[in-house]
Amino acid sequence: MKNIIQKGTICFEDLEIGMSRMIERQITQNDILLFSQVSGDQNPVHLDAAYAQQTIFGKRVAHGMLTASLISAVIAEQLPGHGTVYLSQTLKFIRPVLPGQLVTTSVSVTHIEYSNRRVTLDCKCKVDEKVVLAGEALVLAPRRKFD
Repeated sequence: MKNIIQKGTICFEDLEIGMSRMIERQITQNDILLFSQVSGDQNPVHLDAAYAQQTIFGKRVAHGMLTASLISAVIAEQLPGHGTVYLSQTLKFIRPVLPGQLVTTSVSVTHIEYSNRRVTLDCKCKVDEKVVLAGEALVLAPRRKFD
C-alpha cells in the first residue's frame, strides 16, 4: 500500500458513526498479474491487450475484485483494524479501473449494533473523484483488551 492516510486499530468501544478512513493505491500491471495468479482469474480482458481491445472496455481493465480488495485493506488495517471479522460485503461495480489509475478507497461507519459489536460500513472506491465501486460491509469489531 502507498499513501496510507491513517493507520491503527479502533476498538469497538471507541467507534462512532461517521468515522472514516481511506487509502490511495495506484493499480499497476504487476498488481493485475499477481492478482490473476493468486485468484486464478485469467480472464483475458485483464491480461491480453489485443483481446481486451475487442471488448466493451476497449482496453485491459483491472479485476473488479482486485479493486474490492482495497476495501478489505482499509477494514483490516484501519477501521476497525486488526482483529476485525468480516461478516458480509455487498459490491456494485460501476466503472472499470485501468492499469495505472490511482484508486482512493474509503470506509465509513454508518451503523453500530451495541448489543453484538456489529458495525456497518459504507465502502467506496473512486478514480478521479468518480465512484468506480460501492458497497456495504458488516463486520464484528475487535474489543478493547480488559485486564
